[in-house]
This record gives sequence, C-alpha cells and structure tokens, in this order.
Amino acid sequence: AVHPVTEDRIADWRALFDHRGFAGNPGWAACYCREPHDPPTDDEPEGLWTANRSYMVDRLRRGRTYGYLAYANGVAVGWVNASARADYAIFKLLDPDSPDPSSVVGVSCFVIAPPYRRHGVAAALLDRVIADAPSRGAGFVEGYPRNEPEPNDGAHFRGPRSLYDARGFTSIEVRDRDTVMRLAVS
Repeated sequence: AVHPVTEDRIADWRALFDHRGFAGNPGWAACYCREPHDPPTDDEPEGLWTANRSYMVDRLRRGRTYGYLAYANGVAVGWVNASARADYAIFKLLDPDSPDPSSVVGVSCFVIAPPYRRHGVAAALLDRVIADAPSRGAGFVEGYPRNEPEPNDGAHFRGPRSLYDARGFTSIEVRDRDTVMRLAVS
C-alpha cells in the first residue's frame, strides 16, 4: 500500500529514515531528504541528522514537502519525495522555458529499505505520484535520474532512468550528472 505522508504518518516516515532506509548505506542516513529543499553551502555544510530530521518534519507538517510512504505488512519500507518543483531549491529554476514550477511535481529521491529494493517499491511509489499529480494541481511530473549508474544501490536514490522510460517520460534536458525527464499528466 502507498499513502501520502500526513501528520499521522510522520512517525512512520521517521522510523524509515531512523532505522530501515539506510541500513546498507549509513553514510547517507543523516539526509532526511533535506538537500533538495535546502542544499548545504560552503558557509553552512550539511547539518546534523537531528537538525535535518526536525527541519523536514516541520516541512511535512506545513505542507512544504510532499511525499509518499510504501508499506509492507504495516511497516513503512519506502519513501518518495514528490514535492512541487517550486518547493525545491535545487530544481525550481531548472528550465526557464518549462511549465510554471508550481505545476510540476518533482521526484527528487527515493528511499527504499534494502530488503525491499528491486521488488517494485519505487515503481509503486512513482505510479502513485503520477496518479495523484492532477488532483494536486500539477500538469507534469518530473524525475531526475543519474546519467551513469553508479556501483552502489544508494546511487539510484533518484530512481533508474528505466523507471521513468517505462512510464512514458521523455528526456527534456541532459545535464552533467542527470537527465530531466518529464511526463504530462493532465
């Protein structure tokens, strides 16, 4: 089952990030998906995990970050950050000729607990993002997969390009590290 992260699911979101999501990649465990919204700078490097978690819980509660959790046997095993592109610091100015960033849902990252990777969890999450996008006022969904697969599962945090290709996304712009993929949903 896939559900939007609402106030009553924030504890599940925290449990995924705190305990299951990064069991195979502890170096990324402090992110809490903050970076796309508030990237580190030279003056302010990446924050402590507690600060990142508090920041993102506040964003989820205020509706400034939107995402979904995938569940298996009542436990959250996957997450997708599916906020409006206007709410991402790293993507909102991406393509000046594109649709209004508030009308684009951007898929910035997936977190899938290691035992559930390569079992369709990311696909189920992306399918829900696509299905719900029009009711959220979006005309488009974008993804930003890496151009070159990296040797570890953590490198697929944006989803592999094949995930987007299989759903009819088209390549809009090939950048140094990633490709902007877009699907019209209205």
